[in-house]
Amino acid sequence: MRKEALIITYYWPPAGGPGVQRWLKFVKYLPDYGVKPIVYIPSNPNYPIIDESLEQEVPTDVAIIKQPIKEPYKFAGLLSRKKSKSISKGIIPNKSSQTLVDRLLLFVRGNLFIPDARKKWVRPSVQYLSTYIRDFNIETVITTGPPHSLHLIGLELQKSEDIKWIADFRDPWTTIGYHKQLKLTKRSKNKHKLLEKAVLQAADQIVVTSQVTKQEFSEITSRPIHVITNGYDVLPLNEKTLDAKFSLAHIGSLLSERNPKVLWEVLKDLIDTHPGFADDFQLKLVGYVSEEVLKSLSNYDLIDYLINLGYVTHKQAVKNQKQSQVLLLIEIDSPDTVSIIPGKLFEYMVSGRPILAIGPKGSDVEGILKETNTGSYFYYDDYKAIKDIILKYYLSYKDGNLQSHGIGLQKYSRKALTKTLAELI
Repeated sequence: MRKEALIITYYWPPAGGPGVQRWLKFVKYLPDYGVKPIVYIPSNPNYPIIDESLEQEVPTDVAIIKQPIKEPYKFAGLLSRKKSKSISKGIIPNKSSQTLVDRLLLFVRGNLFIPDARKKWVRPSVQYLSTYIRDFNIETVITTGPPHSLHLIGLELQKSEDIKWIADFRDPWTTIGYHKQLKLTKRSKNKHKLLEKAVLQAADQIVVTSQVTKQEFSEITSRPIHVITNGYDVLPLNEKTLDAKFSLAHIGSLLSERNPKVLWEVLKDLIDTHPGFADDFQLKLVGYVSEEVLKSLSNYDLIDYLINLGYVTHKQAVKNQKQSQVLLLIEIDSPDTVSIIPGKLFEYMVSGRPILAIGPKGSDVEGILKETNTGSYFYYDDYKAIKDIILKYYLSYKDGNLQSHGIGLQKYSRKALTKTLAELI
């Protein structure tokens, strides 16, 4: 007899970006392990990124229920549509370049909408889902955040209904990097921490995407915490044509703080000093790129080597991953980002292309790359090591044998990860 699981999520196709991928894939594979997913989403969401191609991946037989949501970003757009949309994407300008409108929007977002701008969906969702759970005898409820306000729906449902509640954290809550940029008052910071603690101490099971987050949450709660990372889908093996140029590609957003000047300096050095490199080199950026990053590229005379594709569909992003010579994985150099494992990492790992990662010390990403033999990880002060690895990759490219040889990747497949989830349900 199949179990049923009610999954409460904000991001769902046609939403684009990494936030939608995790539960779209879980929903795809849960029936293979005896779990029937029922997906609850807003009927009128304000998605900052749209990728209509993902709608083709939604199983045709999955039950989807919807209720309306009040979206404050629509009202914030009256002040500045562009700025409010950027903040809803998590794109926050450097403090030095913030305008009065920037600071006002950040203060309002951080202090008037706790835990986030979707808080108005909690009460009507609890009222609707309480009846739904009773009518259809739902035993398991799963909430996934961010937005972390969705966990408050699970918290309230657990108080009134006889359910098993699983709280899935795709990102940390109070320690995520952008929290420090929201101009939170002391009272607001405390409220966030109290809500986080209430969720962590009440959920029957907690799921996180990294060991660092598990360790962090273990200091707050004694509830069971399970690490289920993001992963990759097994795709048909199509013949792929690699870029003719020695292309270094970054897939995803390059925000103001995610600006690896050490890498730009190394590339400038190689262009100026290594014979042939300038003729062969190409920098390919796929996704949103901040003005600060583009300015840095200009300062290092790299604009002439840049192909800036902007945001593309997930399918196009995967195509670019497989065509590029080297894949870049860049994380902000901060202790606040050590728990972040970008979802694209796992797609990178099965692309057959070597990964060059730059990030903070203590990141889970470093261990995964070593364990799977899919790339190299560097810190922001590793100038010589970064230069050496790029030169090594370049010489292999010239010899026609540049590729990665991953090992032990199967456990990161979406289907294998879904099996672990199904065992919790």
